[in-house]
Amino acid sequence: MERIGLIAGGGDFPITFAKEAKKKGVSIVGFAIKEITSPNFNLFVDKIHWIDPRAFKLQKFIFALLTSKVKKMVMVGKFDKSLLFGKFGKNDDVNSVLRSVKDNTDYSILEDVTRRLGQIGIKVIDGLDYLSDLLPVKGILTKRIPSEIEELDIDFGFQIAKKIAFLDVGQTVTVKNRVVVTVEAMEGTDNTIIRAGELTGGGFTVIKVARPKQDMRWDVPLVGIDTIVTMIKSKASILAIESGRTFLVDKAKVIKEADLNGLAIVVV
Repeated sequence: MERIGLIAGGGDFPITFAKEAKKKGVSIVGFAIKEITSPNFNLFVDKIHWIDPRAFKLQKFIFALLTSKVKKMVMVGKFDKSLLFGKFGKNDDVNSVLRSVKDNTDYSILEDVTRRLGQIGIKVIDGLDYLSDLLPVKGILTKRIPSEIEELDIDFGFQIAKKIAFLDVGQTVTVKNRVVVTVEAMEGTDNTIIRAGELTGGGFTVIKVARPKQDMRWDVPLVGIDTIVTMIKSKASILAIESGRTFLVDKAKVIKEADLNGLAIVVV
């Protein structure tokens, strides 16, 4: 049986990945982060190692990897950059790693992690083989269809989002009347949406894209029910995601919730 190591961030996506991979006969060894990874994650893996950010020791982590006998590793879930200034930021081993990279952009950090794993014989993979069913194709997924004005916002926002993603700033922008309202940075998608709601009072469009050279080993663009709930609370109108590059988790649940609240979801 194939065995994969899964470094699990926050949210439900690590659980979704574990479920989908196990359907394909894969054994999952989980590496979960205390206070970040879902406490239910252990129910969906064959073996689990819990990592305490405050007491993280690189050698101990490497020993756990080696004794687990995994040759392939996947990293999924939310890894909030603010962790570097919080729990992990106070850890000497983590700071030692950060000092060895050229900068603290997502790609620089994850590239270094991937290099270090490669040195001990572990290959970081993108996991697309296990999740291809979650990539929606171009079209409108909901009952509500965007108006002509909203279509203009989608086209305008998509171009802006791709430029922001190219610069490795973020992957989400919000737009209203062809004006950029908010741009995602370290705070993440949900907080970007919340700020847009506060600034506009509602009626805005959310656009989420992949980077032009998105490396799916490190960063999986995705939306799920949490994004939809945040949009509803913030009175957003449209969600536009990039076809073939953005995962839609719990598709049926997401579409049902969107339809009940008059949201449109468009794959572009």
